[in-house]
Amino acid sequence: MKILIVSQYFWPESFRINELVLTLKARGHLVSVLTGKPNYPDGDIFEGYRAWGCSIEDWCGIKIYRVPLIARGNKNAIKLALNYLSFIVSGVLCAPWLLRQESYDAILVYAPSPIFQAIPASFLGWLKRCPVALWVQDLWPESAQATGYIHNPRILKLLESIVRFVYRHTDLLLVQSRAFLVPVAELAGGKPIVYYPNSVESAFYNPPDMPLPNIVGLSAGFPVLFAGNVGTGQAVEVIVAAAEILRDYPEINFVVLGKGSRWDWMRKQVEARGLSNLHLAGRYPVETMPGLMRQAAVLLVTLADQPIFAATIPNKVQAYMAVGKPILACLNGEGARIVREANAGLAVPAEDAVALADGILRLYRMSVEERERIGRNGRAYFREHFDHDRLTGQLVEHLHELTLSFGES
Repeated sequence: MKILIVSQYFWPESFRINELVLTLKARGHLVSVLTGKPNYPDGDIFEGYRAWGCSIEDWCGIKIYRVPLIARGNKNAIKLALNYLSFIVSGVLCAPWLLRQESYDAILVYAPSPIFQAIPASFLGWLKRCPVALWVQDLWPESAQATGYIHNPRILKLLESIVRFVYRHTDLLLVQSRAFLVPVAELAGGKPIVYYPNSVESAFYNPPDMPLPNIVGLSAGFPVLFAGNVGTGQAVEVIVAAAEILRDYPEINFVVLGKGSRWDWMRKQVEARGLSNLHLAGRYPVETMPGLMRQAAVLLVTLADQPIFAATIPNKVQAYMAVGKPILACLNGEGARIVREANAGLAVPAEDAVALADGILRLYRMSVEERERIGRNGRAYFREHFDHDRLTGQLVEHLHELTLSFGES
């Protein structure tokens, strides 16, 4: 098949779509990518790129078409909105010219926030007379409200209307969580919807042999590791509170790998409360993460107590399962259900620091053999439900069926 991937985020930014594209190419499909100029997560255009102008490059034999983009900036809601809008406008205006000599069997949109990046894809699908599949990673407008960017009811209603338009101008909706099926269907106007979960890079279950950085708090004792974005949606306040509760257990250390909008707040809290058991290590290259995760006794995932997050499966759940370590899920809904179903760890209510501290103590008091068994359970569940190669095959089947039904319509 000849497939165009549309994603505002792509290599050298680190996103799930990168490995999926490589796997599709390895299976013999002709894959190209329409994306913007890389600027995530720090908010500045990467070295070697410039915000304006179109460009075409080759990465591992994959042609990447880049359209102009306003950098997202750092903690700036206006620049973030302009970043989202600039990709839509550039995609609609520039992509038809960039791709004027190309034809495709199908277009796949990888859609973490914002969902509106599907608009250029739908326009291209109309021009190229090919079907468009949208892989929904976040529910909108709920995500914008839950992360604190938008509260105005009129703006939220407007965003809902745009989401309805986006859904109804695609041909297939793929959703990363079963809990997305109902809310997406309410806006999709009868469009077909299929559950299609995330996987993770092969390095998480087949780690590379490479030197790892020495991180304070991770190499001894009982390290509890949180890895990923340190933002509002992750409700990292609960980590600070649990660390304060457990400060009298010298072997238990919290290690946070990653940065985000709440990282500075956490750093100030560590200093103000004298939390010598909470270590903010910062961001490390993604290729080091599997090895660093394997040094932890427990892997921690947290989300805010919001309905939107109860419907979401954070991708780190799959990553943690693949690594094969016990998971402590401080969240509600679908993510917690999967951890329990897999017997891959413990799940406690979102934003409940006392329950989180109690869960850590339960795992701390288990034998090493019991924790290893729990880790194996998660790894086995990952293999059965989230294996990358199996899911790639399913995606190809979905796209093939989509092209056949589109040709008959």
